[in-house]
Amino acid sequence: MQVQQNAVTIPALVFDAAQRHSGRIAIEEDGQRIGYAELPGLALAVSRALLAHGIEAGDRVAIWAPNGVEWILAALGVHCAGAVMVPINTRMKGTEAADILARSRTRLLFVVGEFLGVDYLAMLAPHRPATLERVVVLSGPKPPRAGDLDWDTFLATGAAVAEAAARARANAVRPDDLSDLMFTSGTTGKPKGVMSAHGQCVRAFSEYVRVIGLVAGDRYLIVNPFFHAFGYKAGWLTCLIAGATILPHPVFDAEAVFRRIEADRITVLPGPPTLYLSMLAHPRLAESDLSSLRIAVTGAATIPPVLIERMRRELGFEVVTTAYGLTECGGLATICDPSDDAETVASTSGRAIPGTKVRIIDADNRPLPAGEAGEICLRGFHVMKGYFEDPKATAETIDADGWLHTGDVGTLDAHGYLRITDRLKDMFIVGGFNCYPAEIEAALTEHPAIAQVAVIGVPDERMGEVGCACVVLRPGQRLDEPGLIAWSRERMANYKVPRFVRFFGALPVNASNKVMKNELRAMSVG
Repeated sequence: MQVQQNAVTIPALVFDAAQRHSGRIAIEEDGQRIGYAELPGLALAVSRALLAHGIEAGDRVAIWAPNGVEWILAALGVHCAGAVMVPINTRMKGTEAADILARSRTRLLFVVGEFLGVDYLAMLAPHRPATLERVVVLSGPKPPRAGDLDWDTFLATGAAVAEAAARARANAVRPDDLSDLMFTSGTTGKPKGVMSAHGQCVRAFSEYVRVIGLVAGDRYLIVNPFFHAFGYKAGWLTCLIAGATILPHPVFDAEAVFRRIEADRITVLPGPPTLYLSMLAHPRLAESDLSSLRIAVTGAATIPPVLIERMRRELGFEVVTTAYGLTECGGLATICDPSDDAETVASTSGRAIPGTKVRIIDADNRPLPAGEAGEICLRGFHVMKGYFEDPKATAETIDADGWLHTGDVGTLDAHGYLRITDRLKDMFIVGGFNCYPAEIEAALTEHPAIAQVAVIGVPDERMGEVGCACVVLRPGQRLDEPGLIAWSRERMANYKVPRFVRFFGALPVNASNKVMKNELRAMSVG
């Protein structure tokens, strides 16, 4: 399956798909069905409203909401307006979201009114940056602040702009224009905005479509969040390339997923290993009709070969593959061929996609031979344009020869298969979400009782890894594990909250006075 050559931007892809898949359903949710033929008009309706509110090409427009039809339409409207989409993690607190909105100078925000008992408008209100001109509420009550709009009222404002003007803006988008600005945390503690372009996204995920065998008519249940490349680029964007049907799912729950697989005849279900482990452990597994399932794609954690075998045998997947990528390379760099055996799929992340090179280097930036471990570096068409307004961090990550230094440690075998063995950085992965200790440590040190803290990842059967905070208290201060966990839950996204707290009189340090986290891991796990 190859996307037509003229579809080298996301707007062009939408128009192209409307013609090639005019009789097919593009998005299906809660009984609502949107055909591919309808998609351009709905996307341009959002673009028209954006133009009516003065959004120019290159302006940033953010989306802070769970997976749903409006998320996709808002995103496509942003793309067709030539603006840059800024997805925001739904688990972020008001201060975290406001920081991203301010630093990206986002002019307009699409936001859910309420999700999982959280009032997003109320959470943002005390921290709302002055640069945010307007908020559009996708669902829920009308916004209380003057100038902010609900979704239907916002769309109605687009009547003042002709569809031809919006289409002209969409047709003016070029492959090298920025499509999105995805903020990813780093070892410096502050999330950095990764700049990706339209052409990079369409080219990389056209290859993904080919490898996994996604075809027109497939029904893709997207559990992975749209604010992440796995749910956005390897999710609904991939469906538009193939002509598959997008079925958004806002929260993973094994029971609900079982029901949807049966009722909606789901064929494609990617996700982190925790998703499949939860399904395999579900008491209804034996009595559930999962016969429609065909394609699974996973990654983000070490996978035992028996999981791959069980996914094929007990969940019925014909295609099970793993991939590797990071936000800085658009989310995809290597992928296993579905014909690879379970051991290869479980123990490697496959080979580089066409147009990508992978090499392993030592501490002196010299390439290493097959089988030797070192830092994984990538070079290719999909490497980010850089970090938004941060040339110093960009230069530290992409060298003068164009190699992206990932911070991950791995090996390449003689056949070019990549194996991830460790991380240069202290990052750990909680249920598919990247956690950066420096960011969490910066937040924890604001607690008045804490003198010093180091955060490490420790193994967890269900989540893969979870955070453990190793704390030294200030003299005369008292704090316990439940107290710090509760304090953290109020101030940071749930996946960042340490699940364990260990108290120390002093943290172990080396001769350079750096905390020896390997020693902490041994002490905390043991």
